[in-house]
Amino acid sequence: MAQTKDLLNFGKDALATKDISPVDAELILAHFLGVSRMDLHSREIEIEDETIAEQYKHAIADRLTGKPTQYITGSAPFRYLDYEVGPGVLIPRPETEVMVDEVLHQISSMPDPISIVDLGAGAGGISIALATETHSKKEVHVIAVEKSKDALAWLRKNIQKHEVNIRVIEDSAANALQGIKCDVVVANPPYLPDGQPIPQELNFEPDMALFGGPGNGMRDPIEFIQAAARLLKSGGLLAMEHNEV
Repeated sequence: MAQTKDLLNFGKDALATKDISPVDAELILAHFLGVSRMDLHSREIEIEDETIAEQYKHAIADRLTGKPTQYITGSAPFRYLDYEVGPGVLIPRPETEVMVDEVLHQISSMPDPISIVDLGAGAGGISIALATETHSKKEVHVIAVEKSKDALAWLRKNIQKHEVNIRVIEDSAANALQGIKCDVVVANPPYLPDGQPIPQELNFEPDMALFGGPGNGMRDPIEFIQAAARLLKSGGLLAMEHNEV
């Protein structure tokens, strides 16, 4: 019978050879055991199924290749919720939560109803956060725009998982919602310059969600800004994550 302590030590020691956080070993083991990471530290867990130990060791090997922990566990936290993620969609990141905070602050003083368009919605972190964190305070209508079929699958899964009323549009930022006006546009476009060296983990995420064009990488961000200019009502708000240029 495998012991959680032994498996954790195995995982942490292996990941340390690539300077990967020991927390990843805990998250991966917790995933296979169906418990929270903190459960590993707060109670004894017997692992009677030896296949779990083998699955865990294989997952640690995958992590050593650079495969993101979120792709291994199929889950990524963003603000107060967990999102299903996997190959084909950008993993939601903590720094994007700051943008959501600012949008929530800005719309708190806007009159209802408020219409929001999320361009390049990906897994839906921004859209779903804005919808769920305003539903009891404001009348907010959210539209999520995404052109990648792979990302759309994850977006729809997360909308269904969190039971939010978000309209999904399969289209590019440049072409979506012609003739429509909204109060707020939010976006996290691809903005890395084409060919820029990236950490090994990012090689597993879709290029189309990372790289914004040649030179300074501003081709796609400019496209998103132009789309926002078309979509926004007079005095509307654009909140967009971007690179330093």
